[in-house]
Amino acid sequence: MKIVIADDHAIVRSGFSMILNFQEDMEVIGLAADGVEAYQMVAKHQPDILLLDLSMPPGESGLIATGKIKEDFPETKILILTMHDDEEYLFHVLKNGASGYMLKNAPDEELLLAIRTIHSGGTYIHPKMATSLVREFVNKDSAAKQTDPFELLSKREIEVLPLIAKGYGNKEIAQKLFISVKTVEAHKAKIMEKLHLKSRPELVEFALKKKLLNF
Repeated sequence: MKIVIADDHAIVRSGFSMILNFQEDMEVIGLAADGVEAYQMVAKHQPDILLLDLSMPPGESGLIATGKIKEDFPETKILILTMHDDEEYLFHVLKNGASGYMLKNAPDEELLLAIRTIHSGGTYIHPKMATSLVREFVNKDSAAKQTDPFELLSKREIEVLPLIAKGYGNKEIAQKLFISVKTVEAHKAKIMEKLHLKSRPELVEFALKKKLLNF
């Protein structure tokens, strides 16, 4: 199976490459340092598997990259790698199309198992996080459970939100995302409405809380 590794730390990319290239059924064919490069590598090599770090400052995050890559290259299966057992991100990356979610401190054998599992069409969730997923499923229909407004945002709105928080103007955002200024304004209005925010400082605070800013 052909694999691309996306992580902002060169030593991590090298380490994973050594482990995977040592396997008879695996070959690392591309490396990337952020979400944008990950997209480019997938577009160029059409790999079977993409190992994607969730947080890659100051580049595009794995959360945003997952949605873009899965939409344009559905045949590439994405395994999210992270240092944090954050259940909120688990739900979002799975919703965006990831096939697996595991912690970087897991043993090598678990990484290999995860890759082979998703390559064969399965889903791999780190055991510790699987408990959270089951709990979420059990509680989903509970009347007392309130919906997180963040879950209401579309993929495009999740892209626009951090750019607004970082201070980019409508024209700059439009150029970055290849959309019109009017479309940016519409997304901006929807984001503020869905998140019940009244000002940019509130939006910045929300983005920081959700770890969407990679300065």
